[in-house]
Amino acid sequence: MAELEATLFPIVAKINEYLSNYILVFLLIGVGLWYSIQTRFVQVRCFGEGMKKTFGNLSLRGGRQEQGMSSFQALATAIAAQVGTGNIVGASGAILTGGPGAIFWMWIIAFFGMATIYAEATLAIKTRRADEDGSYHGGPVYYITTAFKGGFGKFLAGFFAVAIILALGFMGCMVQSNSIGSTFNTAFGIPNWIVGVVLVVICGVIFLGGVQRLASVTEKVVPVMAAIFLLGGLVVLIARAQYIPATFGMIFQYAFQPQAIIGGGFGYAIKTAISQGAKRGLFSNEAGMGSTPHAHAQANVTDPHDQGVVAMIGVFMDTFVVLTLNALVVISTLYTADGPLAECGAAANTTLGKANLAQTAFGVVFGETAGAMFVAVCLFFFAFSTILSWNLFGKINVIYLFGKQSAKIYAALGLVFIFLGTLMSNDLVWELTDMFNNLMVIPNALALFALTGMVVNSTHMAEKK
Repeated sequence: MAELEATLFPIVAKINEYLSNYILVFLLIGVGLWYSIQTRFVQVRCFGEGMKKTFGNLSLRGGRQEQGMSSFQALATAIAAQVGTGNIVGASGAILTGGPGAIFWMWIIAFFGMATIYAEATLAIKTRRADEDGSYHGGPVYYITTAFKGGFGKFLAGFFAVAIILALGFMGCMVQSNSIGSTFNTAFGIPNWIVGVVLVVICGVIFLGGVQRLASVTEKVVPVMAAIFLLGGLVVLIARAQYIPATFGMIFQYAFQPQAIIGGGFGYAIKTAISQGAKRGLFSNEAGMGSTPHAHAQANVTDPHDQGVVAMIGVFMDTFVVLTLNALVVISTLYTADGPLAECGAAANTTLGKANLAQTAFGVVFGETAGAMFVAVCLFFFAFSTILSWNLFGKINVIYLFGKQSAKIYAALGLVFIFLGTLMSNDLVWELTDMFNNLMVIPNALALFALTGMVVNSTHMAEKK
């Protein structure tokens, strides 16, 4: 196993370098900017509408739906996918590699990504299919084949389906279980394999319950887990209040002068900061990746615009609330004047890694042991809920490719990968997931560009009501 990892890692890392540095940044920002202009910045104009539709009738007991999910259950399932290790481990990795300025570029990606995910959710509703039992299935494979007819559309849809099955259903779930295993080992000394067995049992029970059981779990877990993490983060920020101005100053300074903390020349440093912001931003909020449309397609709404504005709130909560809070905690405790990484080149740091950076940061205020335990518990709920959603997204695409009879085989394989994730090298798992995430973006972005008219028409029709 160790020899295989040593061989694969440099190959996968090189592929990711080209994808994230030369393709991903331009596609993500390009699609987001394009839809921001085409919809006249729907993420600004309709932000209040989205908040009202999301929280106006908030209930953690949406009840069993005759088919699909309630709008909030669909959003909770999408947020469960978005708010995972990308917010804690991913953000920490971006700061370590790209410096505090990488968070600024995450914000930029997320702002434009709100318009992107509006388009994705709108198209998911407009192109979804209904089964004989009334349940819905939808996602990029359906709007890709709507955008591109014939063999080319089938090829792109098949490429996307294979990529998302590998990226989220298999490799992505490995990332989540890997992070749970490593943080629980650090905090409680529990062997990784035991964590893996427990995860497999719990996830297996929920997988067997189908969409309805998953929706029931996510609508309860997501708000509670977010509230606990936000409360803990606010306690740290209050304790470090004197460093908050310097923290924001570092984010903006090192967004445009990253060489001061990363080292190397300006060109290398700025490319690293932006690419880390884009790559980890994508992994965090998933706008443009084509994953969350699978959840939004399940929503019991009649107007695609309604779910589109709700989807925007998912990106906002993920990046501008949860991820930003974690970033502020990390920077204010570790990078400011009295922190262990003050004046230290982020890329040169060898004592802290992305897996334990957040635990160390919370430990500055809570104490080393309590900080590690707090992050481990939060990460368990974050990553656990992400595993549930990602398994569903992969399942939808497995059924698209191979039919309903393949779902049980896929579920069994998914559980195997969840267990293996707790045992494998953290770095290789992340690189593999990044690679397939990056590959998913390409066919999804092409379809988004091609279906601009459909999205804009839906926006205009909603405005006329």
